[in-house]
Amino acid sequence: MEKISKHISYYEATRSTTAKRLGIENKPNEYQLTNMNVVAENIFEPLRKWVGGPIRINSFLRVPELNTAVGGSRLSQHCEGRAIDLDDAYGHATNKEMYHLIKENLDFDQLIWEFGDDNNPDWVHVSYVSPERNRARCLRAERIRGKVQYREI
Repeated sequence: MEKISKHISYYEATRSTTAKRLGIENKPNEYQLTNMNVVAENIFEPLRKWVGGPIRINSFLRVPELNTAVGGSRLSQHCEGRAIDLDDAYGHATNKEMYHLIKENLDFDQLIWEFGDDNNPDWVHVSYVSPERNRARCLRAERIRGKVQYREI
């Protein structure tokens, strides 16, 4: 398999320096792969078209062992292939602009302004389940006294 979607390679969707370092095979099963295709087509591809260029994927699939290794939530949608973390490392749009493009134009389950400040998140987390089950839930992740907390925005 070479592609998850037109602009996401299989390698890009499954790569992880932590997985490589720890010898974890971050390979999707059929269920996860189907979910990844759905996220790519409903979130990533429309966003990339609006942005007009590449968008860095910080994290897409995380098999449970990898998710534990990186300290992810045990309920992380990354484990099902339903969530993607995006970062505009290429200068086509800021993370804030991508956050608002998603919020105002796309159907999604959760959209998280990940850390950063009021002007720009460090990255954008977005998940997608299905048109019937998406919650359009907008959150902000913050570190308060060393603990990650999420608040609705």
